[in-house]
Amino acid sequence: MPHDIRILTEADLRDAVALDIETVNVIEQAFTALAGGDVVMPPIMSMDLPAANGEVDVKTAYIPGFDGFAIKVSPGFFDNPKLGLPSLNGLMILFSSKTGLVQALFLDNGYLTDIRTAAAGAVAARHLAPAEVETAGVIGTGVQARLQMQAAHLVRPFKRLLVWGRDQAKAQACAEDLATSLGIEAKAVAAPDDLVAQSQLVVTTTPAREPVLKAEWLHPGLHITAMGSDQEGKNEIDPKALAQADLYVADRVSQTEMLGELRSARAAGLWDAGIPAELGQVIRGDAPGRRGAEDVTIADLTGTGAQDTAIASHVFALLGDSAAGTVIRA
Repeated sequence: MPHDIRILTEADLRDAVALDIETVNVIEQAFTALAGGDVVMPPIMSMDLPAANGEVDVKTAYIPGFDGFAIKVSPGFFDNPKLGLPSLNGLMILFSSKTGLVQALFLDNGYLTDIRTAAAGAVAARHLAPAEVETAGVIGTGVQARLQMQAAHLVRPFKRLLVWGRDQAKAQACAEDLATSLGIEAKAVAAPDDLVAQSQLVVTTTPAREPVLKAEWLHPGLHITAMGSDQEGKNEIDPKALAQADLYVADRVSQTEMLGELRSARAAGLWDAGIPAELGQVIRGDAPGRRGAEDVTIADLTGTGAQDTAIASHVFALLGDSAAGTVIRA
């Protein structure tokens, strides 16, 4: 029997959903669902393609109670800018949880991944950062650096922002963009240790394979969210920092021990604290979070298929009976 499939482009999706507190709450639901234990989420299918300077990730998850589940394909081909093409693209396919039929195809070019990733950073900040954040810092200068700070500002409205990147001009441009979008003081700094020293909340958003944040920079009252280590071999945080922090929290332990900062700490023989807590467990109160203002906390976020299903389902619900996109009969 024929059924309708809705196809939306990136432009359609930008009109439908934004990075706002509602999106943050939707992604928080994905974390709590994961901690509940009934989510079906297979390991990430990840291909590293060094010959093409590229990588491809495929993520999915079934969340009980959701009407649909998403499969997300996310390629990154990092020589594309030389050809006048974007480095990142991708799509999400939303299936009915009842019938398995395709409900929607989101040709988002990574937009939905960008905002759900930023929203996940906001969830980590909401539950792990100090209650009062005067100064925030971001290590990285790309799209996700901007989005992470916009998302964090929703839950911890800091008054001052510091940016560091290997390219000072890009760091300055990022700071200027965020000063305008957030209406706060923002500036580029010359050294990452200076950024960390002045900040209560730091987010790392780089593809680094050597640490960009050192253990000796940790100080009381600091929260760090590491976003960049989403492929084996990547490493943003000094492995010693995980052992020295008062609390380390993973988005999904089975992923962070293979792809995230936990993998690096274990490989260096610096993790002997057993199985760490997951962010969803902290949100639900099943595991302890920050104990006080002086704690040093680290969140290791590798991105989960549950987040993709949550954002795709959220978009589909927002669309309702609107005329957005193109409907085909299959």
